[in-house]
Amino acid sequence: MGIINVTPDSFSDGGRYYTLEKALERAKELEKDGADIIDIGGESTGPNSKFVSLSEELKRVIPVLKKLRKLTKLPISIDTYKAEVARQALEEGADIVNDVTALRGDKKMAEVVAKYKVPVVFMYSKDNSPRTTVKEKHYKDVVKTISGFFEKRLAYAKKHGIKDSQIILDPGMGQFVSAVPKYSFEIIARLRRFLKFGRPILVGISRKSFLGGDIAGRDEKAKIINAIAYFNGAAILRVHDVKGLKEFFEN
Repeated sequence: MGIINVTPDSFSDGGRYYTLEKALERAKELEKDGADIIDIGGESTGPNSKFVSLSEELKRVIPVLKKLRKLTKLPISIDTYKAEVARQALEEGADIVNDVTALRGDKKMAEVVAKYKVPVVFMYSKDNSPRTTVKEKHYKDVVKTISGFFEKRLAYAKKHGIKDSQIILDPGMGQFVSAVPKYSFEIIARLRRFLKFGRPILVGISRKSFLGGDIAGRDEKAKIINAIAYFNGAAILRVHDVKGLKEFFEN
């Protein structure tokens, strides 16, 4: 899953793909590099990011999606927690909803996902809000905690007409789990524990702070961790450096 942040404040590449032209250019590059899915987001949710209004988020992502849908047959994921953004994106040809709040950010999101019968990503986060914080949350058993979260969200989805077969599970990474790096590494090491849910697992390691060092050097570290995640059962790897990861696996 190749990432396109149509935002000015993404922690990893803020502003680089903020215009329609740059975003489309990046999408074509990701497809050429071997991406299987393209994930478009118009609001950053990492630490220190700012709330984006519904109208602003729509202005950022819908024009990109309209154009991109005509240029590629690849599945397109819309990275949003807002139901109306998801609805309009799906109307314009998006195929997947990637919700960092796991339907907690907007009560109407479950209705949209159930109506359109599309795959939806449920991500674990230590925070109830769509925007994560920098906080040293500690866990007695991080995998058990996340498993309990998934059980509750799966039950909620079923109650609202969403089938299990639509759901992709994302255990979260970096600050979404804790400012303490060891928990992210533990999730990767014990990733197979989540296979009991019988759903595909998505892992978003790319350029997260738990990898250490500056952002420029994290892609190389992420290749190794992504490989471990893959061999531990991850079905989808959400990354910025599609080309680098593809070459790493091929070699």
